[in-house]
Parts: sequence; C-alpha cells; structure tokens
Amino acid sequence: MLGPADGFFEWQKLDRKKQPFYIRMRDEHPFAFCGLWERWEDPDSEAIETCTILTTEANDVIKPLHDRMPVILPPSDYDLWLDSGISEQDRLKLLFRPYPDREMEAFPVDTFVNNPKMEDPRCIIPVDSPPGPSNG
Repeated sequence: MLGPADGFFEWQKLDRKKQPFYIRMRDEHPFAFCGLWERWEDPDSEAIETCTILTTEANDVIKPLHDRMPVILPPSDYDLWLDSGISEQDRLKLLFRPYPDREMEAFPVDTFVNNPKMEDPRCIIPVDSPPGPSNG
C-alpha cells in the first residue's frame, strides 16, 4: 500500500508541553508513505479493512522530534513496493531507509493542531517557537 500525503505532524517535548511541527517536502510536492493493507473477516461480523504506515530510523530533520519516521518512498520505488510477486526480503529491506533530509523541512505550528476536530489551513501555518529541528 502507498499512503499519499502532503505532510505530517510530529511533536517535540518541551518541559511540560509538546510543540507540534509540520513536516513536508521542501518543494511542497505530495509524497507516499510505505504501508501495509489487510482485509480480514471475523466469522461473526463483516469484513474489516486495516492499514498501517511503516517506520524507520529518523533522518536529521526528524531526529530532534522523534527517533523514528514514516518510511517515505520516492516515486522510483513505488512499483517495487507494490509488486506482490517479489519475495526476496532483502530487496524490500533496502526501501526501509530514512528519506533524504535535504529534501524535507519541519517547522513549528500552532497548538491549534492538537485538537483532532480541527481541520483547517491554520494547522500548517508556521509560528515562532523555541529552537527546534534545523531547516537549513
């Protein structure tokens, strides 16, 4: 499964609070998370579809926020990941690397994003914050 996105959030612990950061590609283009999808049926209920986003070690943009990050695939690897005929684990393991930090940026956003009911452009507007991950 590929999970399309244009960004994601991570939180940095600062004393007694957490500062949210928005993470995206520097060129602001969409990208794809590497994931797994499954459909299973409980004998007593309807089919259930589930998915998960896989993670790997953090790159230098994410490290100040968290020790891991989603596996983000470049378009050149989409076909390899989606090819159900590949059984060599070593070929797929090569995809589980941190995405190049030079192509990503992270910046603090308002704690407005901490409320899951909020779905608004304000969630990704940069704000001033204590020092966080380097964007340079």
